[in-house]
Amino acid sequence: MNNHRKTCVEYIVYAANMNYNLSIKCGDYMYIHQRKDWPHFHWDQAKLVDLLAEVRYLQGRLLGRMDELGFELREEATLETLTKDVIKTSEIEGEKLNDEQVRSSIAKRLGMDFKNQPTSNRNVEGIVEVMLDAIRHYDKPLTEDRLLGWHAALFPTGRSGMQLINVGHWRTSASGPMQVVSGSYGRPKVHYEAPIADRLEKEMANFIRWFNDSSETDFVIRSALAHFWFVTIHPFDDGNGRIARALADMMLARAEKSKQRFYSMSKQIQMERKSYYDVLEKCQKGSVDITPWLEWFLNCMKRAISSSDDILQIVLKKANFWKKYLGEPLNERQRAMINRLFDGFEGKLTSSKWAKITKCSQDTALRDINDLIERKILLKEEAGGRSTGYILCKNGY
Repeated sequence: MNNHRKTCVEYIVYAANMNYNLSIKCGDYMYIHQRKDWPHFHWDQAKLVDLLAEVRYLQGRLLGRMDELGFELREEATLETLTKDVIKTSEIEGEKLNDEQVRSSIAKRLGMDFKNQPTSNRNVEGIVEVMLDAIRHYDKPLTEDRLLGWHAALFPTGRSGMQLINVGHWRTSASGPMQVVSGSYGRPKVHYEAPIADRLEKEMANFIRWFNDSSETDFVIRSALAHFWFVTIHPFDDGNGRIARALADMMLARAEKSKQRFYSMSKQIQMERKSYYDVLEKCQKGSVDITPWLEWFLNCMKRAISSSDDILQIVLKKANFWKKYLGEPLNERQRAMINRLFDGFEGKLTSSKWAKITKCSQDTALRDINDLIERKILLKEEAGGRSTGYILCKNGY
């Protein structure tokens, strides 16, 4: 039996998000990229055919529903979806972004007029730039330069946290082996070790050529393959997961021939993060038969599409509200804050937050709020005092 081989070489752990180096030993298995038939993936078509058909049906039904909304509402839905996508793809890697900064950055790039929106920091701008380039320019070829540019956009300071990393370049042997590690300091567990740096030029050339080639393989399956293949190569010091998910979304955009997004794979993956990492590890330590990964990906996509109803409901409520109050004499501060409440205001809306966000006095904020209460657009929460919160009235939309 040649399914496994024992390796007893000591390695130096390198993990971009961990500030330590430890000497550890590898386990008693062969990684998928060490197999002779790598990367000639195959899968059990019989296990996937019904699941793929169901996903394709849900995908088509969702796109049909969105087509009925008109361009402006589809852009609103795209804004909501991409905001969730950017936030959640970063959360998977342990980075928390400001929701309002993300939404503002995406809205600006989509050409949507949003008043009183916060200025985004460079990290937010970087991940937004990557996701939008992948989706809005899905029909452009993937190139090495494009991938290196994405990586540079993700790490504008040249650092991942406190760690100095090799930005805009493939990782090098100077970093040591690239390993996915968990566990406490001094007791790490290695889940996966990527190909050595000397192999990256060839590995990435093969991947890019495959990504751009025409193929009879369904684009949804190709999306899952792109995600798995890229994250398995792990060509960068950090940011591999985010770029892998951007590539998967790019392939899904090709499948739909659409520059608009109405469901978020990253949001669903974040919700199922444990099983996501479990199936990745299982397949990265297995054979080139990656049926378990493809099954997991298709099921995840099915749930992501099904949950898109939440986004659609937000967009429709917002549209119905503005249709109902068309021509009402609302000032720009009120319009901006109402939109923020529909978009998902973080925390409790108070008069002091209103004043700070709209850059007005406390008295002006209270006048704005009381006016909306009288119109039955806002409702004062029961708790009183300086921390009184305000929410949208449900009968207002």
